[in-house]
Amino acid sequence: MMTHALRLGVNIDHVATIRNARGGAHPDPMRAVEVVEAAGGNGITVHLREDRRHIRDSDLSALMASVSLPVNLEMAATEEMVEIALRYKPHAACIVPERREERTTEGGLDAAGQHNHLAPLITRLNDAGIRVSLFIEPSARQIEAALRLRAPVVELHTGRYAHSEGEALTTELARIAEAAALCAKNGIEPHAGHGLTFDNVQPIAAIPQLAELNIGHFLVGEAIFIGLEASIRRMRALMDEAR
Repeated sequence: MMTHALRLGVNIDHVATIRNARGGAHPDPMRAVEVVEAAGGNGITVHLREDRRHIRDSDLSALMASVSLPVNLEMAATEEMVEIALRYKPHAACIVPERREERTTEGGLDAAGQHNHLAPLITRLNDAGIRVSLFIEPSARQIEAALRLRAPVVELHTGRYAHSEGEALTTELARIAEAAALCAKNGIEPHAGHGLTFDNVQPIAAIPQLAELNIGHFLVGEAIFIGLEASIRRMRALMDEAR
């Protein structure tokens, strides 16, 4: 099987989180975009949450007005967020589960259980030329639901893998690999993300069907110690080495 180059989408949400903790305009997420471009990132991911705890509407507006890299908008399956996506027309919209009380996205979207709610929203995004992605668990049931929903992309949730050890780690890696293969077999482009670090990224990056990894929190956290550009370059090098 031919192994293709693996794209790195960098989530800059937590640059905005640091800004929001103090108020004001520093650090500016748009400066992070410049670093991502310089360091070899292939795309920008942002999650416009309903409570605006990270990226704000003004950040998304600035991003769409000036960034040359593809923008992946993570969003809840709500009317408000669909209207925002249709207004700004990002390259991709990744539908994620969202609960206000959670610190970060916990687990994948239940695409199978929410089919009737998701179907009309996905149709509107597809019809507008926005590439829809579903953030799901690596399971056949959820992939089959994505196929029925006509989602061209899924992002496989790697959180359980990232927090596993020993035999459980091997099991989770196998689940992700099997899910990626099932996606490719059915014409869905598989991506992956959540909880990936320098220490655990390579087994995931080595899965040949995966086309893209989306990584954010770790890269921004590591930037405190080595700088954002060095953090992204190191992740890019580890991904390339695994391929």
